[in-house]
Amino acid sequence: MAVTADQPAPITREDYAARMARAARAALDAGLAGLIVTPGPDLAHLCGYHVSATTERLTALVITPDRAPQLLVPTLERPDAAAATGAGAVELISWTDGDDPYAATGELLNPRGRYGVADSAWALHLLALQRTLPDTTYSSLTEVLPMLRAVKDAHEVQRLAAAGAAADATYEKITKVRFAGRRECDIAADLADLLREHGHRQVDFTIVGSGPNSASPHHEAGERIIEDGDMVVLDFGGLKDGYGSDTSRTVHVGEPTSEERKVHGIVLEAQQAAFDAVRPGVACQEIDRVARRVITEAGYGEYFIHRVGHGIGVTTHEPPYMVEGEHLPLVPGMCFSIEPGIYLRGRFGVRIEDIVTCTDTGGRRLNNTSRELRLVN
Repeated sequence: MAVTADQPAPITREDYAARMARAARAALDAGLAGLIVTPGPDLAHLCGYHVSATTERLTALVITPDRAPQLLVPTLERPDAAAATGAGAVELISWTDGDDPYAATGELLNPRGRYGVADSAWALHLLALQRTLPDTTYSSLTEVLPMLRAVKDAHEVQRLAAAGAAADATYEKITKVRFAGRRECDIAADLADLLREHGHRQVDFTIVGSGPNSASPHHEAGERIIEDGDMVVLDFGGLKDGYGSDTSRTVHVGEPTSEERKVHGIVLEAQQAAFDAVRPGVACQEIDRVARRVITEAGYGEYFIHRVGHGIGVTTHEPPYMVEGEHLPLVPGMCFSIEPGIYLRGRFGVRIEDIVTCTDTGGRRLNNTSRELRLVN
């Protein structure tokens, strides 16, 4: 079967087995007895099991360096777990209502071990494990293994590129609709429909900030009527074939003022400078610093009020983070956003965002629509 952007290469049992083996080695290198992975993005990434509903019943993948991975699931959910692509690479263990799932999990653990735990783990489950094995200790996976999902393999980059292309197609279509006289929420609904039309199975966000609302980075699209003369920030994304898209462009209804063009040009320059700085070995914080330097030297530093980027993969926000204080070096396969912005409260804002992957020689954009200020009707 030919592999295309619309039909990416399947992630196989062997791929999931390799991911779990790498996770086990990483745990050992970090001085951990193992990993405990509950429903959420880490579980989906490591073994391909997407739990239909996360409930009070414990599901946990236990990965240790000295044995095959073991997946503990409620008996009533065992058929779904067994159907996951990576199920053949784990030992399935089931528990029935009335049993003690924490005692069953405890039998898989070193009673004095230190474990990395998925960030999505419920306190209910973690506290019960601590009561069962009081000499065990736990740390979040983001804290102890920040690189666990940060470096993507070729399959993952392909899917991220396809998701980015779908978001690009969405942008090209949305700029052809009428903006003036319509509500922000109407444009947001159009964005969601277009993402689904272009293959997204999940829409995570459709930010439409118009006029003064464009100066609020995470503005919730509302009832405001978009007017001629408005700057409009569009930020949208979701999941296609299990991997994320996230892009931002700023458009203008009618002719912009000279100040609006100037601010947009500064953000565009900052975004380009940050992209040009991407290469293996560069600290994540340096990408933020480069973009921030451009904006600060232009006199707008106090109006750039967030980090410049975040990782993306099976979720739309995950490590690594392009932020001051993050010393992790860029590695080929890392995928992340570069999204500088300037926000002039009560007036207007500008943000430009692409997903970028680090390659052996520099950066590669996974979003390729024009970053120039586009005029809409």
